[in-house]
Amino acid sequence: MSIPIITIISKSKSGKTTLLEKLIAELKQRNVRVATIKHHSHAGFDIDKPGKDSWRHAQAGSDHVIIAAPDKIASYRLLQHELSLDEITADIRDVDIILTEGYKQAGKPTLEIIRAEISTIPLNFPQNRFAIASDVPLDLGVPQFELDDVVGIVNLIEQTFLV
Repeated sequence: MSIPIITIISKSKSGKTTLLEKLIAELKQRNVRVATIKHHSHAGFDIDKPGKDSWRHAQAGSDHVIIAAPDKIASYRLLQHELSLDEITADIRDVDIILTEGYKQAGKPTLEIIRAEISTIPLNFPQNRFAIASDVPLDLGVPQFELDDVVGIVNLIEQTFLV
């Protein structure tokens, strides 16, 4: 059975990261193993620290750098093209669910955040939307939650994706 993938989408500055943090915490309280992926739409980012050995490996030209410790592992590599969400998640194991921040065009079930001070117009991906978190009432044909109703959202996630 494949691991369910849910994408958290919204317009910029609507609270994706904040809600995602709360969803992760609630899922972990329920003993759900969670993987997360943050889509960064601009080329280039650093997760390493200048001067560290792994950074030096990359600076020397390593195409794939792995940092391994007794309690965690990190991996980053140079890409010739952007990977699809399915390609990225193909090697994820030992989790019950994958939550992404972004990837609105990936064709996965989406939880959309709509915050009135940003916009009350939803993004144009209704075929994948399974729920909305919003501070304004909307009639979009899917369950709607208050922005802080983390328990309600996780209940729906469990009932829909983790049965």
